[in-house]
Amino acid sequence: MQTENKNENKNNNKNPSMIRHAVMMMAGTLMSRVLGLAREILVAAYFGATGSMDAFNIAYTLSNLARQLLAEGALSAAFVPVFSKVLTESREKALTLARQTMTVLLIATGLVVGLGIYFSPVLINIMAPGFDAKNYELAVSMTQIMFPFLIFISIGALTMGELNSLGSFFIPALSPAFSNLIFIITAPFFTIKFGVYGLAYSVLCGGFAHFLAQWLWGFKMKAVLYPAVPDMRDNNLRKIMKLFLPYAAGLSLNQVNPVISRMLGSFLQEGSISVLNYSNRILQLPLGLFVIAISQAVLPQLARAKTDEEFTDMLRQAVRFALFVVLPASLGLIEISSEFVHLIFVRGNFNGWAWDATSSTLALSMLGLPGMACSTVIMRALYALSMPREAFKVTLFSVVSTAVFSLILVYPMSYNGLALAPGIAFTLSGFLGLYYVKKKLNRPLKIITKKFFWDYLVALTVLDASIMIFRFLLPYSPDAKLLIRASWCLAVITLAAAAYGITTIKMKFEEWNLLKQAFKR
Repeated sequence: MQTENKNENKNNNKNPSMIRHAVMMMAGTLMSRVLGLAREILVAAYFGATGSMDAFNIAYTLSNLARQLLAEGALSAAFVPVFSKVLTESREKALTLARQTMTVLLIATGLVVGLGIYFSPVLINIMAPGFDAKNYELAVSMTQIMFPFLIFISIGALTMGELNSLGSFFIPALSPAFSNLIFIITAPFFTIKFGVYGLAYSVLCGGFAHFLAQWLWGFKMKAVLYPAVPDMRDNNLRKIMKLFLPYAAGLSLNQVNPVISRMLGSFLQEGSISVLNYSNRILQLPLGLFVIAISQAVLPQLARAKTDEEFTDMLRQAVRFALFVVLPASLGLIEISSEFVHLIFVRGNFNGWAWDATSSTLALSMLGLPGMACSTVIMRALYALSMPREAFKVTLFSVVSTAVFSLILVYPMSYNGLALAPGIAFTLSGFLGLYYVKKKLNRPLKIITKKFFWDYLVALTVLDASIMIFRFLLPYSPDAKLLIRASWCLAVITLAAAAYGITTIKMKFEEWNLLKQAFKR
């Protein structure tokens, strides 16, 4: 066992750049996610958990499909590995490839936007069959307003992939912060004039800011993107398109997951879709801050791996580092879900029912966060290994599992069942993805060992005990002033983080050495 750990540590120490890039992305993403939470606080105070907010969330889900399908999925999976390899041969050749890809992407997203606007009544019928006539009309109108958001977010995704491959991670991770900031600034003015429709116009403004921030940074990197005539004889461009289609098909399937919860939620009491969205916004804070940052950072590194051994080492390092930061975040938010939701959302039109419902859906969603973390990183490994069929199978399994568990759990648990189902599905799909990676590499991955399991059990037990003792000695007071309530949440989070940090340092978790190397660089 000691020999195995020494070899593992030696291999991990060879690859501090992935952790460094992940840390840079976390720094940029932190501001973005905090502003995203502020955005939801603003919306919740204005509109609460109501039918009109349900309509907006349905419309936003449709127009936002590109964020998962392109920004965090198929485009990165197809573009980044090819672009990274071409970059090692010639920077100019790589930039030409990116500009040709931009033209193809503009044409494709333009067609999708046109079709989306035309077929929006049909799409809303599919997404929310339980809506009444008023909410149906609201959702259709706002979908048509917001669909051009797809173009901005897609080109922003391409720019992010290019900048990440060139070694720039902070500004791309920060760009959604500009989007959220613009939304926060414009929403009060637009909603005064247009009511709930004003939120749709603010989404469009934010999407443009998301793209513009990264595009302007391209000037600084001397890698500005603009459309170029595609050379269909270019093998690299053809390879991107060849990889993109199966990845897009697979990740299009993945978009069925939010559709399932929205469809079933439309039959539940009014406001159910909204509370699921509010809890998901809090979930996105650790998910985006840690999981997406790590997975975005690891993809170019995996694509450049020269041997199966190096690939395996980097994948093991990425999954373990993701769990290192996600497991304590999950447990901590489960423990203080009620207090945290009260602090963040309970004001204005956000009533007691919305508080209870958002708290319970948040706690159940957080149970699935570690599985989502592993699954996201493992999917990047499948992309880097150019395994589109296996990626499609994993995604299909995730969708079917989400549908099955949602249908099983929605009757006894209502909206809580819809919050729990995706986490179970992602966890199971992560194991399936690991099976395919292991089969392709034909070598043991050794990600979860007995020592790993028991070490984390001890560290998380200490963290949980610290929170329980704090809550017993100093209970949260909903009637206290905002500053006192915020101080309570900050204190319990700080205590839990300190307890976990000290325990993992004393137990000599390798992740601390990796972070130390990353900051030294």
